Parts: sequence; C-alpha cells; structure tokens
Amino acid sequence: MTRSFPDDFLFGAATAAYQIEGAAFEDGRTASIWDAFARVPGAVINADNGDIACDHYHRSGEDVTVMKDLGIQAYRFSTSWSRVRPDGGDVNQKGVDFYSRLVDQLLEAEILPWLTLYHWDMPQALEEIGGWTSRDTVERFVEYAATMHDALGDRVDIWTTLNEPWCASFLSYTAGAHAPGRQSVRDGLLASHHLLLAHGATVRELRSRDADLDLGVTLNLTVADAADPQNPADVDAARRIDGQFNRWFLDPVFRGSFPDDIVEDIRRVDAGAVDEFEEAVRPGDLETISQPLDFLGVNYYHGEFVAGQPAAVPPTGEQAATERPTRSPFPSHEGIHWHDRGLDRTGMGWEVQPEGLTRLLERVAGDYEVPPLYVTENGAAYDDELVGGSVDDVERAAFVRAHVAAVADAIDRGVDVRGYFYWSLLDNYEWAWGYEKRFGIVRVDYDTQERTVKRSGREYASMIAARAV
Repeated sequence: MTRSFPDDFLFGAATAAYQIEGAAFEDGRTASIWDAFARVPGAVINADNGDIACDHYHRSGEDVTVMKDLGIQAYRFSTSWSRVRPDGGDVNQKGVDFYSRLVDQLLEAEILPWLTLYHWDMPQALEEIGGWTSRDTVERFVEYAATMHDALGDRVDIWTTLNEPWCASFLSYTAGAHAPGRQSVRDGLLASHHLLLAHGATVRELRSRDADLDLGVTLNLTVADAADPQNPADVDAARRIDGQFNRWFLDPVFRGSFPDDIVEDIRRVDAGAVDEFEEAVRPGDLETISQPLDFLGVNYYHGEFVAGQPAAVPPTGEQAATERPTRSPFPSHEGIHWHDRGLDRTGMGWEVQPEGLTRLLERVAGDYEVPPLYVTENGAAYDDELVGGSVDDVERAAFVRAHVAAVADAIDRGVDVRGYFYWSLLDNYEWAWGYEKRFGIVRVDYDTQERTVKRSGREYASMIAARAV
C-alpha cells in the first residue's frame, strides 16, 4: 500500500560539523574537545580523528549539488563553536564566512537550511576550565549563539540549540565514551543541567532578537520495553531506562522539573553527586529551561529490550553480541540487562525496530504538551561495499523505507509529525568508531573524497519525488 505525505512535510538529511568538515586547524579554527579526545590512546578505533573527515569545508558546494540532485528539501547541519569562536574567545570571521557561504549555497539550491548550534564540539580551551560542569559555559554558549544569529539570522529561520544532550552529558562526562572522556556521576549530572540551561537561555536570547524564528531542541529518545511485562524487576528496568534517556530531558523542557524517581534512584548510588546537582539547580533555572518551543526534534535509532536479570539461556556464538554489557553510563542502571528479541540488527549491533519509532512519537505527543515533532535523525550503519562503481545497500534502503512508513503510521494516528531527516547524508567520522561505521546514503571514499550515491540514496530520492512510501 502506498502512503502519501502532506504537502508541507519535509524530507531532509542531516550531518554534524566535526564529522564531515575536516580543516580542523585551518582558517583560525582551534581544537574542540573531539580533537583532543581523538588523540587519547585507545579512545577512538584505529586512533582516527576528524582532521580531514569528508573535507566538506572545501567541498560544500559539491555536497549541496548532491543534495539538490537527490531532491533533499531541508539540510540539518551544525556549526562548529571552535571554528566560529576559537577557544571560546573572539569571533573568527573566516569561520563565520564558511557558514554564510554554505547557507547561500543551500538557498540557491532551494534547500532549507536547518541549523544546529551544538553537536558536541565545545572548544577544548573551555573544557579545560570546567566545560559543561561549569555554569560559566552557559554564558559562553549564548555568546556563540548570538554570533551565529548576527551572521545568519537574516537567512536562517530554523534553529536547534542542542543535539542529544544525553550524549553530551552522560555518555561524555559519566561513561567517558565520548569527548571529553570524564567518568564521574557528579560531572554528568552537572553537565546535563548546564546543557539544558544553555538551551533555555539561548532560546530566550534568540526569541528576544526575532520573535518569528522557529526554535527547538533535538533529543535522542528510545522506547524501553520490559522483557517480561509481568515481572516487576523487568518493568522497573524499563522504567529506569525510560527515565534516564527520555524523561530526564523531556520533563525539564516541557514540565519544568527533573523526574523525582530518577533523582532518588541516583541518590541511592551517589548521594553526594545528587546534593551537588540539586545545589546547581538555582531558582529560576527550570523556568529558563522550559521556554516555549516551536518544534521538538526526535532522534531515534533503536529501542531497548531490558530485564532485571540476565537471559535464562545465555547467548552463544554469533548471538553473544546481542547481549549488551550491563555497564551503563548512568548510575541508576546497575543490574539492568539487555536481552535479544530476535530482530535484525545493523552494523552497530542495534535492533531494527521501526514500529518503535511510531510508538515513541505517539508517546511523546500523548504524554507531553509538545510543539510539532520532526524526526531529526534516523539511520543505520552497514558494511557497504563499492562494486563496479555502485553501492547496492539493500539493507539500508529497506531500513529507510520501513522507518519513513513508521512516521506515516504516527501521522495516521494523529501525531503532528512534520518532517524526517535521514542520518546521514554522507559516510563520515563516526565518533569513537572512527571511519569504520558507514551511515551515509552517499558513500565517501576517504582516500579520494569521491562521492557515490548509494542505492538507499536513490530510493530515498524516489520517496521524496513521490512524497510517498
């Protein structure tokens, strides 16, 4: 059955500055936390870094042409704090000029520019004086946001403050898996609050400058299912996953409070960290965080199938990889086990669960008073091969079709979803995985920088042209 989309539904693609730009120390740009982290022995697969990445800094015009040929309607990209205000200091005009040229290229191609201010690349100099654990960073971030609006506010109408603050706080400051690589319950909690405070303060600042801007935030969210809905331990495991991934960020933004149950879960693990966190949440902070928004970006890759005990029959052989580690970047998750429910998996080992996206969108719209929703990231890594000048990535093509259809299901059920952005336009630097994982609908040869549209890209272009799946 063919499913059609409303005329105003946006089909887009997304990228992030550090993952594609390269030119890491060119034209005044200085080190970000990812430039530093990627040079820590063992932090990144094969000690890869983003110094060159996809060389988008020099090839933006070529990449915009690729998007135009695919029929991409909107391009979600991030600007590099380290390029625009190196070391968090004075404005670097050459860095600003790059983004101004990119926006002009997009508009000339009739592609809507969708700007994200923070996709994890804080200047390393600011990390060295506290990073997101410091309240002063909030003010520095608002200054950077104002700089971008001074430069682009006449041409860019849609602004996202943060991408995935869960990753930028708990995965980065507690688990140590992402830059800056800290491993502290306290630091993760403080970072989560200051990121959200920076979001709210930036919304307030940009709104004061132009009331007509569309302002929002992007959260990575999940659906957490109990392995046995009749088992209280499994149900509690799902509650804790939902609380940490979803409610820890949804509640402050849309309800003006952090979830009490998760605060108490963490207190039982590290009371001192919670005390410092609660002291950091000053009067008026939650009012700032819960500024009215024009949209919410939802990033979805897979769900969570969890239990309070290991699987009865431990996986063996090839199935062993499906039992994820019990170690979590969040202290309230001790004792949670991830079980295998027999779904297909991507090259990242993540379950392919499109119906989870439908349920997630329904849940967010049903449980919170939210503005219109956009799926701002959804994609899959597979082990692509270039054969005869083409990439026949049938698994990714099927992934895209299934998840676009899942969005259509949500719309049919009354959810106000207004767009879908595939992650990613290009194969790119995949954070701690380096260049080993390819998410793109366009293949990048990292030696020659040649771009090749994959089968998935051609099929996505067909969906856009037909406005149907």
